[in-house]
This record gives sequence, C-alpha cells and structure tokens, in this order.
Amino acid sequence: MSTVNPSPLWQPTPERIAHARITKFQAWAAEHHGAPAHGGYAALHRWSVDELDTFWKAVTEWFDVRFSTPYARVLGDRSMPGAEWFPGATLNYAEHALRAAGTRADEPALLYVDETHEPTPVTWSELRRQVGSLAAELRALGVRPGDRVSGYLPNVPQAVVALLATAAVGAVWTSCAPDFGARSVLDRFQQVEPVVLFTVDGYRYGGKEHDRRDVVAQLRGELPTLRAVVHIPLLGTEAPEGALDWSTLTSADVDPVFEPVPFDHPLWVLYSSGTTGLPKAIVQSQGGILVEHLKQLGLHCDLGTEDRFFWYTSTGWMMWNFLVSGLLTGTTIVLYDGSPGHPDTGAQWRIAERTGATLFGTSAAYVMACRKAEVHPSRDADLTRVRCVATTGSPLPPDGFRWLHDEVSEDLWIASVSGGTDVCSCFAGAVPTLPVYIGELQAAGLGTDLQSWDASGRPVVDEVGELVVTNPMPSMPVRFWNDPDGSRYHDSYFDTYPGVWRHGDWITVTARDSVVIHGRSDSTLNRQGVRMGSADIYEAVERLPEIKESLVIGVEQPDGGYWMPLFVHLAPGAELDEALLDRIKRTIREQLSPRHVPDEVIEVPGVPHTLTGKRIEVPVKRLLQGTPLDKAVNAGSVDDVELLKFYERLARERG
Repeated sequence: MSTVNPSPLWQPTPERIAHARITKFQAWAAEHHGAPAHGGYAALHRWSVDELDTFWKAVTEWFDVRFSTPYARVLGDRSMPGAEWFPGATLNYAEHALRAAGTRADEPALLYVDETHEPTPVTWSELRRQVGSLAAELRALGVRPGDRVSGYLPNVPQAVVALLATAAVGAVWTSCAPDFGARSVLDRFQQVEPVVLFTVDGYRYGGKEHDRRDVVAQLRGELPTLRAVVHIPLLGTEAPEGALDWSTLTSADVDPVFEPVPFDHPLWVLYSSGTTGLPKAIVQSQGGILVEHLKQLGLHCDLGTEDRFFWYTSTGWMMWNFLVSGLLTGTTIVLYDGSPGHPDTGAQWRIAERTGATLFGTSAAYVMACRKAEVHPSRDADLTRVRCVATTGSPLPPDGFRWLHDEVSEDLWIASVSGGTDVCSCFAGAVPTLPVYIGELQAAGLGTDLQSWDASGRPVVDEVGELVVTNPMPSMPVRFWNDPDGSRYHDSYFDTYPGVWRHGDWITVTARDSVVIHGRSDSTLNRQGVRMGSADIYEAVERLPEIKESLVIGVEQPDGGYWMPLFVHLAPGAELDEALLDRIKRTIREQLSPRHVPDEVIEVPGVPHTLTGKRIEVPVKRLLQGTPLDKAVNAGSVDDVELLKFYERLARERG
C-alpha cells in the first residue's frame, strides 16, 4: 500500500503532549533507566523492545507495583511459549485495583448505568468493603488459591466485586454473559470445574426482562464441582433452594485480606470464540495482567484519577476485564448493562454524556451503525468531556474516522486498537502523543515488538504480511486449561514461526510506524496468488446505504478453481437488482482493485456472528466446502444457528 504522506486527521497539541503520562514516564525513565530523552514515541518504543527487562522494571517502579516478595530478575527464560516473568515475586492484583480507596474513599469507583440511563455510583470505600466481606465469605466456603470461581453475570457492580474478591483470595475468576445459552456456558465452565457460581435470575435488554432461572438450574445440575451458588436478584426473585444470597455475603464491614501469590499465578480464564470446537480456555496471570494493564491504561490510554472510563462490553468479552482494570489507575469506570441501541442507535453517546466519560470505548460496528443512522452525537449530547473515542472488535473503516471527527469533535483523539482475548490487551493502537491518520492504528504498544512478516519470515514495511510479535509480553497466556503438554497453546500461535507469536491477522506496518489491519489471515482471500483482507472489502461495500452487512469468503474448490462469493444482508426496503449489483462491483473495483471483485453477489437473510459479535468467516467457508454443520461449527458459539443452515443449504444446492 502507498504511504504517500497524507496529512493527519488529528494531532495532539504541544500542551497535550507535555501533559500526557507517557511523556512524563519517558522523561523519568530517561533519568532513572537510560531511556532516550529525545526522539518522542518512536525512540521510546525502540528502547522498550530492545531493553525489554529494563522497560518492564521501569513500568513496575513508575506505577509503584507492590511486591510482597521481591523478584530475582525481570525475565528468566525469555523463550516463547514459556517466558518466565519476575520469578520469585509475589503480589496481588486486587490489592492494586483497590489502592485508590485510601485517597478517594468517598468518590465513585464505579458508575453503574442500566437502560434508564440513570447512573448509580459505588464509592471506593464501599467497593473495598464489599470485596472484603465477600473475600472472607469465599474463604469460609473453603475457596483456596487456584480454585475456580465463575460468574454468569451481566455488566453490573456485583460482577466487579466478585472478580476482585476472587483475586484477593488467590482464586481464579471466569465469567460468561447471561445472554449465553446453557450449552455455551457449559462448554466453557465445565473445562475449568468451578467451585462457586455467581448468577443472576435474569437480565434486562432492549426494554425487556429475560428470565434465566431455567438456565441457572441447568448449570447447577451439570457443574458437579460446585460447592456454592450465589443468587443475585436482578429481577427481584427469591433465591432458589440451596443458593446463598448476595446481600448476606457482602454485608460485613471488614477490610479485604489480599493473598500474595506468585507473579505467574492464574488471575482469570478467558475463552476464545470456539466456533470450530471447544473454546480455548486461556489462562492469564495476576502479575502479567497487572503490569500489562498498568502500561496500557496508564500510558497508552492516559488514564488517571480524574478520568471516567466507559467501554461498551459484556462479561463474556475480554474488554470487560480490561475495563475493570481501569481501577488500577484510580479511574472511575462506567458499567453499562443493556442494549447498545436502546431506546435508539444514539444511546451510547447519551450514556457518555450522563457519566462524564473522558474515554469512551465502543465497537467499530457501533460507530458505523451511528453513521448509517445519521446520528449526530455532538449536536444531541454534551460530549465536551470526551477526549478520546476508542474502537475495537474489527478495524474502524476510514469513513468511521471521518464521521467521528466530523460528528463528535474536530479535536477528538480517535484510537482504533487491535489486540485479542489471547493477551487481554492491545498489540497496537492508542498513543496520546502521536497524530491520527485515517484508517490507521497509531503505533505498536510499548514493550511489544510487533512486525509484519512475509511467508518466508522476513519483516516487511508498506506491504501486507502476518501480524507477529517477536518478544514475550507479560499478559501472554501462562497456559491453556486442560492442555497438559502445552501442544494446543503451541499450535495456536507458534507453529508457523517457531518462537514467534503469530496472531492470525493480516497487517501493514507503514513507514511511519502506524499499523493497518486487513482482517483474519486464517480466512485469507487469495486470488491469483495475491493475498487480500476481507476487512477492506467490508469497508468498501458497507458504505452503500443498501447494504446492512456483508461477508466475503474465498473457497478453494476440488478441481483447483477458486470461488469468491460476497454475501450481502440488505437494509430494509433495498433490493438486489441489476443496478445495485453493478454499484457493488463498481465500488469494489474503483476503491480496491478488479481482483477484489467477487465472483458472485448473493443476498442472505443475515450474517452470522460469534457471541461477542465478530463475523464468522471460517465456519461459513467450511460449510461451502461441504463440511456438515455439526463438524464445521460449534453451534453454542454463534448468535444464530438458523443463519448457518442457510449457508449449509446453499452449499448443498451448489453441489
């Protein structure tokens, strides 16, 4: 791709650069650890990957990480997988998450918002008290370090309290959102065998109440390791027989006791989408998450005690865990439980207004939906406190950048970020001191040696290649659950380039060190030997008002041929006639290339997604290649199995 220097969409002012925490960190690290004092972010980043041990030592000192037992060295074995961080050290994540209670006792740690959009605060002192009470009750129930504690919970304060109490005890947290069906939850929780289950009786979404008591009964029946079930009456029902009541467990006035655990002790288990088999149960460590999130939130997101951090998410997505870590920087976090578009598409902007959010995080899909619905955020809400809008879930298209700039603020820092559940963090994205270019992530993160590699393992610039990370990150999984020899972990990231993390995305690293994401490399489009990203096609096609959503698949055929259909889900009232067909093909040809034009455009009743809202490409490709539905996809991992049956029928009809 060309990187003829366009002008930036946004540039931070000299004052903003001077006041950014990353600027102050660089000056301090230059004085104390030999970091470059000049050369801005590029020089700091180079130093952070060249002097990995020194950089992470500096992070722990800058953020005053409290080691109960000191570490012997920063990095023992540095091979991947298996890098050994801060051997000998002990600490506790929850202790750091609640530190601000000492200085900000009566200020809000949490702002809870439901579909009424009325914020309810939970102060730092109250959060600390509830965590202390619940941690003591968990210990009384026999929960010990390493035991698993599970939550079938929406994004409510009780979920944050349960996570922090679990971490305080040294137990291992894991959660699913209550819109997951029983089978999806069991596919995840049965792997880790929890001893406690926190549940709600139901949840509210889109103006309706959804009773989940039958699902909870099924979970209780099929999780034989449970010693206790805790009932949270979100819909006001009585606790079922044998369940403990939330309010009883959180009523005592006791200080939390924080169990010092080894740096690599498991903090939580996250899950991959599991579209093609059982979800991977990804284990991340207390210390690894602590230092990675302090770096990411405190330096890259520039969060501090004066900020309010709102990210639209559910407890079934890693962004919820990332949001909770906002507490590490003393930031007030905003928990929204409900539909992102209730009562209308612009709802999230009004929540940002009502809560005084300074950093508002959402999905690229939500931004594009607002653009299509002609929402006018700054006209209809007071967003003067919002200084950054961050997006993830999929690449933010260029039109999304322009829309945010035009409709929210011309002085808006737009942070498109990319990372993964696998590291519960970002490989590339927000840097408060760098300009923003349309369609580009600002830069790779500190301590992250992100590169774009060609098929022979050579780094390339201004060319499409595989996203790789050539040095270890503290939040990389310590292991997968039930993977005793580490083979599943190894095969997930390290089988292509030994000792180098291959993430599975096509990216371009530009000559100015920004990053462009092109889509998943495991669902590569490859025509006439040229690799193409599906995200580029979606961005072009979905500009058309008639296209609600699209899905493009490249199918290798038995006779050596290659079929590349584009599936389109039309907006209400639109019709796939010759005129629209021509416009779709012309748009792709002009904005991308003739090679990107699909072989066929097919109208579909909808595009299937994972439970966290990502388009499903690989299972659809398998269906089109003739794989039976039950072998092509784990039905519990998708939002609408009926949609997949359409693609299976299509494959049969095409023979």
